[in-house]
Amino acid sequence: MRAAPPLLWDGSPERARATVVLAHGAGAPMDSAFMNDVAAGLVAAGFAAARFEFPYMHARREGKRGGGPNPALVLLETWRQVIAAIDAQGVSRRAIVIGGKSMGGRMASMVADDEGVLGLVCLGYPFHPPGRPATPARLNHLATLTTPTLIVQGARDEFGTAEEVPGYALSKAVTVHWLADGNHNFKPRKKISGRTEKQNVAEAIATVVRFVDDLIDNPRAL
Repeated sequence: MRAAPPLLWDGSPERARATVVLAHGAGAPMDSAFMNDVAAGLVAAGFAAARFEFPYMHARREGKRGGGPNPALVLLETWRQVIAAIDAQGVSRRAIVIGGKSMGGRMASMVADDEGVLGLVCLGYPFHPPGRPATPARLNHLATLTTPTLIVQGARDEFGTAEEVPGYALSKAVTVHWLADGNHNFKPRKKISGRTEKQNVAEAIATVVRFVDDLIDNPRAL
């Protein structure tokens, strides 16, 4: 069994109202510009943010041939190890929100109910690969989630658009917030929408902050 990966902390969990744990997407590391912006926004709102990398991405960081994403079983086990490691540091699971970008958020959604965390945040959820229809493997668990969940999605995300996603069977615990004209990285077409990527990312962060604040003030009954 692999050891839990190193954590990159922003803010202090001892003084924070909650800790948000974020995993990266399939192609970018935990300290990409997007992940840095989200972590900074969470800390500015009074939360702590913890980030980690899956084994393949950590191998890339160390100059090894990490290849593509690990098998799902490895990704899921990594998430469980990270949650357990933060729990062991004295951070209650009832004060932990898990999630992340794309694949990282999807993997978090598959362990959330079992881990007893406060909530789940998915930033650009990969409902299906671009150009291919969604499969039960991608959707079934979203219909039965009981963990309060926020999905922040670009309206024209090639992994699930504002036209497609409302037709999916999602649990009542899932809220989807749409970012105007955003793609999978939340970037809009400025000439069409009049918006910028910076505006969409800022809206995404503000939406996550409101969601976590509401979870803290109104925790679900276990």
